Amino acid sequence: MTLNRTFSKFAYYLLVFLAYAFIMAPVLAVILVSFFSSQIVSFPPEGWTLRWFANAWAHREFAEGLVTSLQLALIATAIGVPLGAMAAYGINRGKFKGKSALSALLLGPLAVPAIIAGTALYIFYIQAEFVIDRTIVGSTAGLVAAHVLLTIPWTVKLVSAGMEGLDMRVEEAAASLGASPRVVTWRITIPMLRSGIVAACMFSFIQSFENLELSLLLTGPGKITLPVAMLNYLEFRIDPTLAAVGTVQIVLIGLLMVLTDRYVKLSRVF
Repeated sequence: MTLNRTFSKFAYYLLVFLAYAFIMAPVLAVILVSFFSSQIVSFPPEGWTLRWFANAWAHREFAEGLVTSLQLALIATAIGVPLGAMAAYGINRGKFKGKSALSALLLGPLAVPAIIAGTALYIFYIQAEFVIDRTIVGSTAGLVAAHVLLTIPWTVKLVSAGMEGLDMRVEEAAASLGASPRVVTWRITIPMLRSGIVAACMFSFIQSFENLELSLLLTGPGKITLPVAMLNYLEFRIDPTLAAVGTVQIVLIGLLMVLTDRYVKLSRVF
């Protein structure tokens, strides 16, 4: 009996290790390739170098794309998270007809392939340009609006998950003691939803920062994001420079997740 239990425990940990190895293998491969000395990727590597990071820094497109992606992700998160959080609160606590339909509408973009959503938005923008007689495709406002559509569904999903199990009686007790709706919202509701809101901010930022499909169709001259700059580079050159840029992205997102989990445990949301 003890032998069977030991074997089962060993098999369980082995499967977990293999699953993590399968998930992390592409990430580790990108990081390793970014340090290869040869331009043509080969295994085993001929040597190690940092020149691909210097080469990425020397290309203005990557630096400008990084700044654009950071600005775009921050703006889209700042707009989409409050809207999504209010929608999630209304869906979970409100009592009105069509609540299920509204929830499906807000979560619908998560089920639509990104390239299809990008194509649909591009066609919509073109049609809207004829109506309002203003340029939308290639404009900053049009790109921000598209990325806000990425952040709202994630916020609704994560904040709704964070609301599961919350005790409404705490809010009712505060209201019965004379607290106004505004005080209840700011002093009771938002602190209880902090984990879900912070997780929504993190995932919304990552989704916007890493998005290629929407940005590829909606960016204009001089306003390209980092993923689009990487794709443009790939059209003319194939070397570990892109792996170096990808390593920087991995480090930035990893630090963001570590810092987020340091102050708000993400496991509470999931």
